Amino acid sequence: MYDINSAHSIINFAKQLKTQTLRQACGSEIEKHGYKGKGNFGQILEKFYFGYEPNSNAEPDFKEAGIELKSSPLKTLKNGEIRSKERLVLNIINYLKVHNEVFETSTFWKKNAHLLLVFYLHNKDLDLLDYLIKLVGDWEYPNEDLVIIKQDWEFINQKIKDGKAHELSEGDTFYLGACTKGSTALKSFRNQPFNDEQAKQRAYSLKQGYVNHIIANITQEETAVYGKILKKPEILDVVQSIEEVVISKFQPFYGKSAEQIEQGLGLKLNKKAKSYFANLTNAILGLGLGQKIEEFEKADIQVKTIRLKENNLPKEDVSFPTFEYKELIETDWEDSDFKNILESKFFFVFYQFEGEGLILRKVNFWNMKHLDIPEAKKVWEKMVKTVSNGKIVKEVTDKGVRKTFFPKKTENRISHVRPHAINSADTYELPLADKLTGLTEYTKHCFWLNASYIKDEIYETNLSDLNSKFSYTPDSDDLNQEMLKAAESDPKEYNSLKD
Repeated sequence: MYDINSAHSIINFAKQLKTQTLRQACGSEIEKHGYKGKGNFGQILEKFYFGYEPNSNAEPDFKEAGIELKSSPLKTLKNGEIRSKERLVLNIINYLKVHNEVFETSTFWKKNAHLLLVFYLHNKDLDLLDYLIKLVGDWEYPNEDLVIIKQDWEFINQKIKDGKAHELSEGDTFYLGACTKGSTALKSFRNQPFNDEQAKQRAYSLKQGYVNHIIANITQEETAVYGKILKKPEILDVVQSIEEVVISKFQPFYGKSAEQIEQGLGLKLNKKAKSYFANLTNAILGLGLGQKIEEFEKADIQVKTIRLKENNLPKEDVSFPTFEYKELIETDWEDSDFKNILESKFFFVFYQFEGEGLILRKVNFWNMKHLDIPEAKKVWEKMVKTVSNGKIVKEVTDKGVRKTFFPKKTENRISHVRPHAINSADTYELPLADKLTGLTEYTKHCFWLNASYIKDEIYETNLSDLNSKFSYTPDSDDLNQEMLKAAESDPKEYNSLKD
């Protein structure tokens, strides 16, 4: 077996699981387990491989060694690469107790400081006993990540102290989220200490992007080229958050055209390239062209460049990834991709047409207000109902154009559904044939964010807008600006200014 007092022994014992299934690793006794459902992979692992009873104790699973065991599913991409299938759920947030804690001695940190991770390849066609264990490794947070995770934990805690536990969202934070999980989340409400309104039960979780970061480190197979916004963790001694660092880098360019920004940065970019604005964003942030933004990737932040008309209305609606019709109706709301998108953090870069040019107006970090989520959910619900009933096409015009029952922009102030495909032949399979046309496949569609909603709730609103907090004047020799530059480049100069 293993030595319960030795982290090394426990980790080595766990690594023997790699390339095995639960059925192979645990023997015939496992057939009597009685655990059902996708969430029981970890329970079976605990009981039949590691030999202890599953529990929800506050201390780590291997308390003597200070190690918490977690299992998590993987998915295979079309190119054959392995990625995390979902966020990594940690321990439940106790609203009534956590507000009295500090991070260093918190139940979260005591339990999750050192993780033992067992990743298995999810396959919906197999019994979970036959899922292949693909990767096993342990994880301790590097200091540069821990600084941000601590900030995330403190943000969640402060929201609870403010009586806003019912407003928590995964989009509030960067690496450490406060997630709901599964269909029971709709029925699981808990008291909070500073408000009579009950809040959904939530758990601390590592964002899916951060889990992918862990996987890349364990496998040492990272192929993507990343650039860091935070060159050194000390930067967060100067400003309060990554948001402020990013905004401080963009503000000197407010009111300048894309061409002027290029010139100011000494660049010559291809304006016709799809990556033009992404490259411009990278350059402003001090990253190399084509590099992925490491902090954004870990935090699942979606970057959206918006071109505004003179009336502040975006030129286009914002699209999200296409959905598969079968998956849409087989997934409940709490686990749906659309809900996960709505609760994500976004980074919007707004340019506005002025004559023939585009002028940088502002940037904004944003996640949807909790009061708007139920309204957007109505669009998802209508889609599920429409696809489930097999009533896709309303009519076919004389010119052969198919009109659908899908939610339109006029029906919802936040979102709608329309095609997002190469052509009409670019399709996904339907769970049942369309009743009017008999079609068994249909053109790929996706959820869209309405342009009018972006204008009203993201561009023009001042709510959660850090731009007003972080005022930049080009001619000032503001100490914070000096410290920010020093923290990025010269630790000795930074310490001198700090002192």
